[in-house]
Amino acid sequence: MDQFKGQPRLPKFAVPKRYDIRIKPDLSACTFSGTVSVDLEIVSNTKFIVLNAADLSVKSNSVNFTSSSSKMVEAVKAELFEGDDILVLEFAETLPVGAGILAIEFDGVLNDKMKGLYKSTYEINGEKKNMAVTQFEPADARRCFPCWDEPACKAKFKITLDVPTELVALSNMPVVEEKVNGPLKIVSYQETPIMSTYLVAIVVGLFDYVEDHTSDGIKVRVYCQVGKANQGRFALHVAVKTLELYKEYFSVQYPLPKLDMIAIPDFAAGAMENYGLVTYRETALLFDDKHSAAANKQRVATVVAHELAHQWFGNLVTMEWWTDLWLNEGFATWVSYLAADSLFPEWKIWTQFLDELTEGLRLDSLEESHPIEVEINHANEIDEIFDAISYRKGASVIRMLQSYLGAECFQRSLASYVKKHAYSNAKTEDLWAALEEGSGEPVNKLMNSWTRQKGYPVISAKLKDQKLEFEQSQFLSSGSHGDGQWIVPITLCCGSYDVHKNFLLQAKSETLDVKLFSLVENQNAWLKLNVNQTGFYRVKYDDDLAARLRYAIEKKHLSETDRYGILDDSFALCMARHQSFTSLFTLMNAYREELEYTVLSNLITISYKVIRIAADATPELLDCINECFINLFQFSAERVGWDPKQDESHLDAMLRGEIWTALAVFGHDPTLDEGIRRFYAFVDDRDTPLLPPDIRKAAYVAVMQRVSTSNRSGYDSLLRVYRETDLSQEKTRILGALASCPDPNIVLEVLNFVLTSEVRSQDAVFGLAVSKEGRETAWKWLKDKWDYISKTWGSGFLITRFVGAVVSPFASFEKAKEVEEFFATRSKPSIMRTLKQSIERVNVNAKWVQSIQNEKQLADVVKELAHRKF
Repeated sequence: MDQFKGQPRLPKFAVPKRYDIRIKPDLSACTFSGTVSVDLEIVSNTKFIVLNAADLSVKSNSVNFTSSSSKMVEAVKAELFEGDDILVLEFAETLPVGAGILAIEFDGVLNDKMKGLYKSTYEINGEKKNMAVTQFEPADARRCFPCWDEPACKAKFKITLDVPTELVALSNMPVVEEKVNGPLKIVSYQETPIMSTYLVAIVVGLFDYVEDHTSDGIKVRVYCQVGKANQGRFALHVAVKTLELYKEYFSVQYPLPKLDMIAIPDFAAGAMENYGLVTYRETALLFDDKHSAAANKQRVATVVAHELAHQWFGNLVTMEWWTDLWLNEGFATWVSYLAADSLFPEWKIWTQFLDELTEGLRLDSLEESHPIEVEINHANEIDEIFDAISYRKGASVIRMLQSYLGAECFQRSLASYVKKHAYSNAKTEDLWAALEEGSGEPVNKLMNSWTRQKGYPVISAKLKDQKLEFEQSQFLSSGSHGDGQWIVPITLCCGSYDVHKNFLLQAKSETLDVKLFSLVENQNAWLKLNVNQTGFYRVKYDDDLAARLRYAIEKKHLSETDRYGILDDSFALCMARHQSFTSLFTLMNAYREELEYTVLSNLITISYKVIRIAADATPELLDCINECFINLFQFSAERVGWDPKQDESHLDAMLRGEIWTALAVFGHDPTLDEGIRRFYAFVDDRDTPLLPPDIRKAAYVAVMQRVSTSNRSGYDSLLRVYRETDLSQEKTRILGALASCPDPNIVLEVLNFVLTSEVRSQDAVFGLAVSKEGRETAWKWLKDKWDYISKTWGSGFLITRFVGAVVSPFASFEKAKEVEEFFATRSKPSIMRTLKQSIERVNVNAKWVQSIQNEKQLADVVKELAHRKF
């Protein structure tokens, strides 16, 4: 049997066709027992059947195989190889080729790791109770029942549950029969269509729900904790409308008779697209009119739209292996914006998509990035690729391709892809083939350069002798140049959005005659590449072209997407030391009258990063830089004010929260005073109009800025609010503010608090956003608590958040070495990629610190901007 050890994939002796699964959870003892019988096709003579199982106890005397001739063969041995999650069954005689049924009995534990079949806790009337929940993606169905736990091994599933009579029991399909058997009921569900194991779902507990129907009769429900049903109404509305939208977009009906969505109190990911029973964190599904912010509303809409896109793209058509995870996640991310834009056009959601683009570009500029199509050899490597490359870069290259091919052609080709591969599996090249056939363009050739190599190009643009020279090279945050080359869809416009040109840059460089444009005659005429940021690349302009763009920003000649893109590219080029810090400050100053939410939000994010690095590079200039940013954001802060205005836009509500939070972080005294005043009014009266949800984070941060070991009343009051609320969004908002305190002793208290039972496991990472003064404290804490953290979070992807959040903010070569030495004996496959990326970020920061220290004119520019009156 040892010949099966260490194999990353299951051998293909047998192919599952249908599972009949019966499970009996014991919610008090936190255990379960079950049986599975699998209709198999034996495809080659074998004495062995090899399938996946983990953390299960299999009774070997219960394992048998019945052939189509009704001959039963019992297993002589059943061995579980824990390291590989495989169960090897050995039979006394060779199993005949053809159909047969494999039967297995097993027992398991309802774990507390938020994977497999696990327990989540909740309260009803002050009494703590357990619910049973499944989370099988990527490879944890094997922790609930023995199975062929690979996406290509699709089968049908018939599920039966034995549960206490008073509980609600949900699965992928509608109930067909319930029989009461004493204190238990036996619940049987309709058989599923053919699907992958990672999409099977079971939830058992006490729930309320709200219900609606689509125009073609699909029943849609949102389930949640008892008493919270009204908080599910917004998600229900979004789900009904989105199902109808996707039916039109993909030209294929939603394939199941019902759709349930359920909020789970303990849930590691944001949500999971199980066929017909989508599970969510409470923060991603529930919306409370009184206590949720505009940002929470938007998150619910985009997450629901993302998960429902998967019902077609992922569930109906499934990737063949995890190498093509991006096909699921990149596509669902992109199409969720399409749906949100259709339902809420006033949100300008495609402008906000630039945040996805930026996060994709940020991770992909590291030498430790990975291609979109990434080689996965073992199940323990899968968790780490649920990252910004699979989701955000994936979505961005899809948007780039849709922009290049045109929306109608893209939609038509997608619909034919979904029809062709429905109920089966597909690879990346199958999608390219459908788009190539529909468009007549060389999609495969164009896109391979984006999905099969890591990284992306920076396009340098120079104006020389009435010619525009373009050159591409791989962009890396480290400042070095990689050797990648891409086929780049270039879009450009000059002086006006009416004067534009598109072409494919296939070589390293290309030259355009500029007689078409007025660049030479008119010194103020601007040139913008990557119009509206639809391409996944950065642009570096020569000094003349950059000055023209700065002027165009000040004069408001450019769209908000282009204003965002110029700023973001400039910051990235500055970090890679291709541009000076002084030039970045000068450019940021051009945005002093900016009013658009997405552009300002990015300006704030960049400011935070600059302050963090400046703290290490020029402590004597830090106050001046702080003053400079306070000055920069005054105009928009005063315009939005602290209080909501009647009929204001959704985006203004989101901006208000971010801009006052930023001014609190920068220590602006009037902001701190006002935030604290409003906070204490809220402590006295939770219904006060003085602290609406959008500005609560700002007030909480203001409170923590003034907290110290000798003055901790604000901290104690904020903890009281945390303990008294039962709204998950409020709890995570508070956790995100607590560690922003500049006192390292308080930071340590906060970090220890997030490890207590008062903070749910999935929420601990929100408390890791420490102040720049608390970085060293957080690192020492991580080292001291590593064994506990590794044991508690080490079997899922959340552990990577601890590493990234604590390590990445540092900015010295010595610290990078120290981190490397600490993890040299403590690393494991599931954190290797994140660890390398975090250490690389520390080295990038350290180089940036050096370059700032060498900039001579920086001090003069910063001082001038800090005191300039607008």
